[in-house]
Amino acid sequence: MNTQYNDTRLGTALITGANNGIGLELTRKMLAEGWEVAALVRSSFPADDSGILEAIRNKRLRIYNADLADFSSLRRAIELIKASEPCLELLFNNAGGSFPELLYSRQGRELHYELQTVVPYIITMELKELLQRGKRRTVINTSSNAIFSVKSFDPALLEQPRTFKKLFGPYAVTKLALSLWTRELAPQLAAEGIMIRSADPGGNNTIRKDKDSGLPFYIKPIMKMFFHHPSYGAGLLYNAALGEHKEKPGVFLMKDRVSGLRFTNHAPAILKKLQDIHLQEYSEIPVIS
Repeated sequence: MNTQYNDTRLGTALITGANNGIGLELTRKMLAEGWEVAALVRSSFPADDSGILEAIRNKRLRIYNADLADFSSLRRAIELIKASEPCLELLFNNAGGSFPELLYSRQGRELHYELQTVVPYIITMELKELLQRGKRRTVINTSSNAIFSVKSFDPALLEQPRTFKKLFGPYAVTKLALSLWTRELAPQLAAEGIMIRSADPGGNNTIRKDKDSGLPFYIKPIMKMFFHHPSYGAGLLYNAALGEHKEKPGVFLMKDRVSGLRFTNHAPAILKKLQDIHLQEYSEIPVIS
């Protein structure tokens, strides 16, 4: 792929999961619009994308590698970002995915929960100072319309689910938890000058040939035939950050419109648990360069 990118630099956006799917399309869009991108990723970018390679060469795209679900790896990368980036304008907590079975992180928590609920909170809090040095000071958490499939919700089961269901089990529940803590934390961050929102990127064909996506068998053909190219989802995330709702803290956006959330009574408990994990577990990990 050969993409020409705008060289008018608007500031830096940090994107997790920036190297494939919606994250890759968001990276391309940000570069095309004149942004610099700090990519926090586990694996490499496509080797055949000349535009991406050029952005890496001229340092408009800067790569920080980490296994986000491994706190030791994550902390090394976060500390490197703090040492290397003078400020951030935007943070897109985009990394995630639906897994084919119950899996657990190195810390012992269910993997959807660790990656999609816990880690975005930690990254947000750890990079808060860099955001405060910027002008736009905005965080977008990638959620999902799958949250509306959740019929019952118990925060106590997030770490160790008793059952598993593809897409509509831990994936949906942890995306809901993400949007709930986003809503709960928003007033505090707004008081500190940071706007945080969660957004559904819509239905996108993000199937990868080399990965078991954890989708129910009947979803895959529907996704291939009817879902959007990932650039559609990237556009919705971009609008969530910079569009008409940019001054609205804590909202959940679906199809670029504010949508309500269920189970909001559980939001304080979710946020308190994340605060404890951050302060009592993540912060105690020694930084080894």
